[in-house]
Amino acid sequence: MGWRIQPKIEYILDKSLDDGISREEADALIRLDLRSKETYALMETADRLSRQTFGLKGENHLHIGVNLEPCPLNCRFCSLTKEAGIFTEKIEFEYEQILAWAREAESNGGDALNIMTTGTYSFNRLLELGERLKKAVAVPLVANTRDISHAEGEQLLEAGFVGAYHAVRLGEGRDTPLKKEKRIHTIQVFRDVGLKWMNCVEPVGPEHRPEELVELMFLAREYGAAYSGVMRRVNFPGSPMEKYGMITEFEMARLVAVSRLVMGRVPRAHCTHEPHTASMTAGANLFFPEKGSSPRDDQADTGKGRAMDIAACRRMHWETGWNPDLPSNCF
Repeated sequence: MGWRIQPKIEYILDKSLDDGISREEADALIRLDLRSKETYALMETADRLSRQTFGLKGENHLHIGVNLEPCPLNCRFCSLTKEAGIFTEKIEFEYEQILAWAREAESNGGDALNIMTTGTYSFNRLLELGERLKKAVAVPLVANTRDISHAEGEQLLEAGFVGAYHAVRLGEGRDTPLKKEKRIHTIQVFRDVGLKWMNCVEPVGPEHRPEELVELMFLAREYGAAYSGVMRRVNFPGSPMEKYGMITEFEMARLVAVSRLVMGRVPRAHCTHEPHTASMTAGANLFFPEKGSSPRDDQADTGKGRAMDIAACRRMHWETGWNPDLPSNCF
């Protein structure tokens, strides 16, 4: 049995290591049969590119959801919304609890703290939290909050944040009340004020068309994301998106590989979420262990729900040939 693949796909994969790939080529890769030799060749190429570029560093950026509430924005894929009906009261985790999670991450080799708030959380309280954490731990801080202005971006920097996670979500304006243009403006704000922009193509479901995915992959490249990978949508119990189902981890690995070739030499890491091994052999090297609130869980503290902790993520890094003890490439 030979291992020859389609000449067209062989040409795309060969050129991807030097010249990147076009939108049309990314579209062709996304449409490959999942069990084909071409898909395995795609994943091997993306994995090789990441190991050459990132020096075998496996990254762990701890997500800390600091609050939850019945959020009035009602993004259809989020469990923290009023319409989801899972959480009926506002909960804000105590600073001592957040600090304990941060110190646990620091002692276990965490590379960053991603501080997430719901869309209506007080911006001033986020700044206060950043200032306190900056004095208490040495792990870099990344904000994950609402759209912001230039003045607010500068305030994040002054409070101790060095980066911000922000995504134009799939279905933005359709499955959310937010405008795509405003989300992109916020990304430009990060660039203007000097905050590193962290991104993911998310939340991916079976209903999303290849052209939608390709558009967001190239947005990440165009705006120079520090990292950008793929996160699948997780349907919480009673989710209005349950009718569409979910993609598998292996399908996610194929998308991780395509997005890795799109990003080329631009990123400093490549993420996948939730943590799993398939994507770690298809171009990803960055996990998000989680504590506190999560838009994918029906537990207030996802650390007691579906989330993985840093220890579990570190084990998966080692099992797939990545070293979580090396210094981060992102900061």
